[in-house]
Amino acid sequence: MTSSKAPIYDERLTAPNTWWGIAALFGLAVALVFLPYGGIAAFLGLMAGAGLAGLFVSKQGSVRIRVTRDLLVVDDARVPLAALGEAQVLTGEDARAWRTYKADLRAFMVMRSYITTAVRIENLDPEDPTPYLYLSTRAPERLAKAIGTRD
Repeated sequence: MTSSKAPIYDERLTAPNTWWGIAALFGLAVALVFLPYGGIAAFLGLMAGAGLAGLFVSKQGSVRIRVTRDLLVVDDARVPLAALGEAQVLTGEDARAWRTYKADLRAFMVMRSYITTAVRIENLDPEDPTPYLYLSTRAPERLAKAIGTRD
């Protein structure tokens, strides 16, 4: 018997590696701004610039999506699987449409610009005004299958 806490699906929406390179270049640019004030100022600028940019990149890649036997956990949100309907896999134009002109302002959306695929999940809870959940994911088929797995 598996624990209800054991994840069926687990994904971290990490930022692409190129973003880390851009963070390092940002630090270098800040260092160049402070270079006329001396080597120590340039070094401190490098550390501060790269550190702040690195924090931003890290925060963008900190969202986790987990599915257990009875719960969908997205960052701090916890939704019982019993309250969710069908999970629709979105790719290409469908994913773009649901995050732009088809989007409902009441929807729960976790979007990452660097991930082009997503899952749209109906919310069946009559007490909750949220019509659906839109989740960016690199493995939409696996996530949809995990959400559809219920006891």
